[in-house]
Amino acid sequence: MKSKPAAGEDGIKLIAANRKAFHDYHILEKLEVGIALVGSELRPLREGKVNLKDAYAEVVDGQLWLVDAHIGSNPFSNRLDHPPLRRRKLLAHKRQIVKLGQKVETSGMTLVPLRLYFRAGRVKVEIALAKGKAQYDKREAIAKKDLKRDMDRELSGRR
Repeated sequence: MKSKPAAGEDGIKLIAANRKAFHDYHILEKLEVGIALVGSELRPLREGKVNLKDAYAEVVDGQLWLVDAHIGSNPFSNRLDHPPLRRRKLLAHKRQIVKLGQKVETSGMTLVPLRLYFRAGRVKVEIALAKGKAQYDKREAIAKKDLKRDMDRELSGRR
């Protein structure tokens, strides 16, 4: 009997993460959604040729779309290759889309993708409802992280 390839917790294999989102935004609410892909996008996903750095999600006509997510090209797909920055439809329940759309419109929040991963053979996107940080919030977060790193370094040196 063949063993399955190693994956993280809950059978999740991480493809890409948007670490910059945690620096630029206060994350308020997370949601896992599916994504509609074309065939030529699967190989670059498996190879990790994905960039979520400047990506965001938006609600247009009751549908959720992922915008500016770069998925690299597939060298074996010839003329059937996909455009790397095309808009991709995100798959969620209608009530979830309506709820997110209302929050984005009324409170000035945005939807940012946090990570892209395989779960049980399907590609999933974790999007978050987020509010932008001010410059002083970013500096404060960096200072806290530096202080924690220094304290950990001191404690590990004493042992």
